[in-house]
Amino acid sequence: MIDEWNLSEADLFAALGSSADGLTSHDSVVRLRDAAPALGFRRTSGLRLLMRQFSNPTVLILIGTAAVAAALGQIVESSIVIAIVAVSGLLGFIQERTAVGAVHALLQSVSVHCEVLRDGVEREVLSSNVVVGDVVVLRTGDVVPGDGRVIMANHLLVDEATLSGESYPLRKTPGTFASATPRHERSNMVYCGTYVSSGEGRAIIVRTGRDTEFGRLTTHVSSEHLPTSFERGITSFGYLLMRAMVVLVLLVFTVNMVLRRPVIDSILFSLALAIGLTPQMLPAIVTMSLSRGARLMAKKRVIVKRLDAIEDIGGLDILCVDKTGTITEGDVVLDGHLDPCGNSDEFVLSLAFTNASLQRGFENPIDQAILDHGPGQPTSSLFVDEIPFEFVRRRMSVIVTDSDTEVSSRRIICKGALRSVLECCSTVRVGNSVASIDANRAEIEALGEHLAADGLRVLGIAFGDVPDRDDYSPDDEHDLTFAGFLSFGDPPKPGITAVIDSLDSLGVSVRIITGDSSLTAMPIASRIGVSPLRCCTGPELEAVAVDELPHFVEGYGVFAEIDPIQKERIVRAFTRGGHAVGFLGDGINDAPALHAADVGVSVTEAVDVAKETADVVLLNKDLGVLADGIAEGRRVFANTLKYVHVTTSANFGNMLSLASATAFLPFLPLLPLQVLLLNFLSDIPGMTIATDRVEAEHLQRPLRWDVGRVRNFMVVFGLTSTVFDLLTFGGLYIVFSSNATELRSGWFIESMLNELVVLLMLRTSRPLWRSEPGRALLWSSISVALIVLVLPYSPIASNLGLAGPPIDVILTLLAITFLSIVTTEFLKHYFTELVEPG
Repeated sequence: MIDEWNLSEADLFAALGSSADGLTSHDSVVRLRDAAPALGFRRTSGLRLLMRQFSNPTVLILIGTAAVAAALGQIVESSIVIAIVAVSGLLGFIQERTAVGAVHALLQSVSVHCEVLRDGVEREVLSSNVVVGDVVVLRTGDVVPGDGRVIMANHLLVDEATLSGESYPLRKTPGTFASATPRHERSNMVYCGTYVSSGEGRAIIVRTGRDTEFGRLTTHVSSEHLPTSFERGITSFGYLLMRAMVVLVLLVFTVNMVLRRPVIDSILFSLALAIGLTPQMLPAIVTMSLSRGARLMAKKRVIVKRLDAIEDIGGLDILCVDKTGTITEGDVVLDGHLDPCGNSDEFVLSLAFTNASLQRGFENPIDQAILDHGPGQPTSSLFVDEIPFEFVRRRMSVIVTDSDTEVSSRRIICKGALRSVLECCSTVRVGNSVASIDANRAEIEALGEHLAADGLRVLGIAFGDVPDRDDYSPDDEHDLTFAGFLSFGDPPKPGITAVIDSLDSLGVSVRIITGDSSLTAMPIASRIGVSPLRCCTGPELEAVAVDELPHFVEGYGVFAEIDPIQKERIVRAFTRGGHAVGFLGDGINDAPALHAADVGVSVTEAVDVAKETADVVLLNKDLGVLADGIAEGRRVFANTLKYVHVTTSANFGNMLSLASATAFLPFLPLLPLQVLLLNFLSDIPGMTIATDRVEAEHLQRPLRWDVGRVRNFMVVFGLTSTVFDLLTFGGLYIVFSSNATELRSGWFIESMLNELVVLLMLRTSRPLWRSEPGRALLWSSISVALIVLVLPYSPIASNLGLAGPPIDVILTLLAITFLSIVTTEFLKHYFTELVEPG
């Protein structure tokens, strides 16, 4: 490996087989075939996806049970168990494969591109297609596609926070450094995954994909799945089930041994109980819910880059947004070009037009509005240099020379935030003369505040002479003459007030974070109904101690004059205050906040770094679509938790019933095969929960995973189910004097019917008759009920150890089921919300 930061440019080009004009198209194609694997989304092979379905402990226990049964000559039982495993695994495989394919297809529409030199010509290519030896063109907002050596730079500043955690951009310049120079001191190098915060430059790529510094850091992490907060909740829930399962299995096995029952039957029965307690279909349910949610959101032009972000979206209660283009139309219009006294002035417009037409930074709506309003013909001035925009300075300048003068003189034209521009000025233009800025500053600021109070964005513009030299910097922005104001109009979007109200009804508070002045932001916030209607400025925020920020930010609905680092501080403060925070941004300065948010949201027109950082990408910059996404996220979360609540309580009740009945019945209350069959049949309607309806009241608040609530739900309704199961056992064994086959058949029917009815009841906090279930859930429940009623009378009943009960037994079982319905409906009032926010 070469020390690319140490070589001369000529030696580096020779080592890489490239030149300052980049590679040829043919060379790039050849090198791409041999390139290091790309970073980012990688599709898992179909075989690996299929094998994953059969690798979890629950499935392995099932397979082990089938093997033991086959070894003991129970071929039918073994075959049914294998069939259950196969069907469950295939369902999970189909759903996950569909979800992965959908995500891969959707991500193609928000792929990141970059500019490279191919055949000496600048071309746009996918960042993933950049190869070693490519010369990339770097401009403000670009994500660096690989590790590279800088060969040309014009005030090139690169943000390396994703790699090093450094908060402020680092200046990059050509040159060489000693081999022993630490990475953070190699200012001639740019690194994959970082982004250009200002300026422009070129770099020759020396490493790509997983060979990069960023790739080395992420390879180990990406090789392991990092659990989301929801998955961590599932894990905690799994530990809860494991403890219950161990206790039940040991208890049942011990009781059977004390009663001198066959060892093999006791082992199989205990294993069946353990399996029956576990909701095997939960992974498939989660995947089905998420993939369905992703497809529905895609139809609404919302692309979810990671499936589990859907559940995170449902948990949002704070949404931080920029003002321009999100709250407002984003079609910025130049409203006025005024002299320091507030009169329309063509000289101010000519300065602004020259500045906007010659600047070489990133495209932006402000400059486009100036160009649209300009004279329609190119400026006569010639470009000399640029001092790029920086979010800390909040201004930018171009250095120009007049083409129609014989004597070459150079002028600086500075444009930016009014206060920032005034800091550079020592004089002010008054008519054809100049005056001291100090004597006129108060009047200038007052006029700026008056314009901003009308909801206009106000910039200042200034000019001055600079010496003739090769390079210019922000130090040259001094002793300028203030020329006047530029005011821009950007009205609120139609219907934005209704969208804010819609988000409020979902329990999501919208907070505006903008770089505009408070005078510009507050009138807009007032018109659209942002609450609380109080504004905090950047300087005010800086004065607040870090440990006081979470409480401080609660009281403000608008944050104005905010820089990128402050945006991140605000987002982190809300997070530390216990909120689930979403951040919607599309600019370079939004990247830190997008990364800090629980859910980063960007738009397809955003700069590359914003799309790269975001979890969700909107194809239309529409908060209304995001509100729909939040509601959809809550539906997915609610339906997933319905399955968890209902299935675990039913399984716990059934297994506790069987464990209890083992102690007083002279035979096993159910055969292991019957336990597994019951569990499988109950999962059929469970699989359709992903399509179930969710009542409006469950969409009005953010959702949280609460293992304690799941435990309480499982115990209360599980014990309720056990009471009626034991009543069934007692009635069949004592009243009807049923033998083993008759009792098992009766309880098989009652248990399944009871579980189906309870599923339809506990899926909602409303009374059963006031909530309509989804069609798939309803009809699958009816179908399973019919199967259970018919199965004991079918030709295969004897193979399953079942026999058809007489009519009086059936009527008794139906009566017990009705009593269970009445009791469950009464107890349900103690759980007024099926999914209660934590």
